[in-house]
Amino acid sequence: MSEAGTGSVRVDVAVLQAALGGEREANVRRIEALVREAAGRGAHVVLPPELFEGQYFPKVEREDLFELARPAAGNATIARFQRLAAELGVVVPVSFFEKDGHHYYNSVAMIDADGAVLGVYRKSHIPDGPGYEEKFYFRPGDTGFRVWNTRAGAIGVGICWDQWFPECARAMMLGGAELLLYPTAIGSEPHDPDLDTSRPWRRAMLGHAVSNVVPVAAANRVGDEDGQRFYGHSFICDHRGEMLAELGADEEGVAVASFDPAAVARTRAAYGFFRDRRPDLYGSLVGRGGES
Repeated sequence: MSEAGTGSVRVDVAVLQAALGGEREANVRRIEALVREAAGRGAHVVLPPELFEGQYFPKVEREDLFELARPAAGNATIARFQRLAAELGVVVPVSFFEKDGHHYYNSVAMIDADGAVLGVYRKSHIPDGPGYEEKFYFRPGDTGFRVWNTRAGAIGVGICWDQWFPECARAMMLGGAELLLYPTAIGSEPHDPDLDTSRPWRRAMLGHAVSNVVPVAAANRVGDEDGQRFYGHSFICDHRGEMLAELGADEEGVAVASFDPAAVARTRAAYGFFRDRRPDLYGSLVGRGGES
């Protein structure tokens, strides 16, 4: 972490954006190179996109694609990024297709800056629709929302569809998060070619930043994968929802931004959102709707 002019410690966060497809090894090498680039630009936390080992396979339902899954233990890609994180001194959440016995999950292994795996988060909200057939592959996560105390601070990670749910962001904040990260794979909607969700996608997360007074970063993929086009627009925003860094719709590369966790914490306290919460009135939020 770097020293700001006031003597406070700043955290530099990077998001990676890439076209992905073909062989697993080529994709992993591409993300590895971008992690190195991000670290070279001073990043302490580096966020790759969701399921970066290959194309976004859940767009179709195929039994043979379950063979892509790997356990967390002994996972060669996770081990590779453990070595890389330790070498570069960066925190890297690694998205992977997890096999656990007869269960399959869309998961993230949180790797700290010393290369240690702090734990695994399993995606809680699983989408099901044209081009995003994730319920065929993934069991809903059973880890609960996770926050890890890394060398770069307390970090919460949601995965793609999780990012649309304010409950996910708030739960991670109540767990002590100082930064929210969202690895993502999102793009065109096969059932409606005229539907572009890129702006509401960003606005939803900017809302999480504002209502929780926390920086937010999201990393997406780009490119055409068998007719499904991923729209990029990876970004990092500050605790006021202001864009600090972003990438374009077709751009591959790295975006980096910096924030001061201590200053953000002071602002969060001053806003009083967590002081003025009324959990005693929120019972209906855990029901199906209509309950008081």
